[in-house]
Amino acid sequence: MGRTIVITGAGSGFGALAARALADAGHTVYAAMRDIGGRNAARVAQAEAYAAEHQVDLRTVELDVLSQESADAAVATVLAEAGTLDVVVHNAGHMVTGPAEAFTPEELAAVYDTNVLGTQRVNRAALPHLRAQEHGLVLWVGSTSTRGGTPPYLAPYFAAKAAMDALAVSYAAELARFGIETTIVVPGAFTSGTEHFATGGHPSERTVLPAYEERYTGLMDQVAERLAALEPADAPASLVADAIVEVVGTPHGERPFRVHVDPSNDGSEEVSRVADRIRAEFLTRIGLDDLLTPRSPTHSRSRSRSHPQPSTSARSAV
Repeated sequence: MGRTIVITGAGSGFGALAARALADAGHTVYAAMRDIGGRNAARVAQAEAYAAEHQVDLRTVELDVLSQESADAAVATVLAEAGTLDVVVHNAGHMVTGPAEAFTPEELAAVYDTNVLGTQRVNRAALPHLRAQEHGLVLWVGSTSTRGGTPPYLAPYFAAKAAMDALAVSYAAELARFGIETTIVVPGAFTSGTEHFATGGHPSERTVLPAYEERYTGLMDQVAERLAALEPADAPASLVADAIVEVVGTPHGERPFRVHVDPSNDGSEEVSRVADRIRAEFLTRIGLDDLLTPRSPTHSRSRSRSHPQPSTSARSAV
């Protein structure tokens, strides 16, 4: 059965690839991007052309993750046009490169704003609907840098993706009793097929750069080259889109909590396996193992009638 899906940051890269792949799989897909009448008008036209050529239901919607009003309006548009919303894909993100010291606090905050707070704005727009219908999927596009290999000169991006991953983990437990499922798709360092490196930002303050360039001459180019060398030739960025399609197509309640797509194998999957196991064991130890899987709508309603929630003081004690 086709689902209605909104994907943030779907003008290019993983987002655009996933939007097309999901539409090909029979879903109604809203490729969300900002400034669809201006800087992204050409990408809107490309999406429309793809939909017409392949006879799929691929649409676009204005959504700037830096604005709560824009997120609210985008979700309202989807609900008005499609009548429902089943899946939210948090894909929008921005990369910056350079020595960590060179970035001002305001520049770090801007990266955090896009990669972390942007997901919160979209959640606040979409979750009231998903909670009311007692089913849905929130799919987060993370990064192996959260727990895997972390080359230097990418600190602001890595820190923001780690924060997003932590937010996703907490949301998973808090949404489970509403029947809302969580999956974190974790791509590795794909250096082609996306525009992360090509469109990445740089620190505006240049005074400390000479000192780093003296000791780390050409490091950013070396990092990009060595990451590219690790990628197998048969590992296109479309593998991430394929993984998203598979997760969305998996029956409710059976979706994996985390899916790695890391041809370079930087170690993230191994570390995450331990971390996710410990999370599950801890929730079980404190009697909250029901939060590890989403409840069916029928189960959620019957539970709320027959098993009252603990008091505020009891929850605080836990």
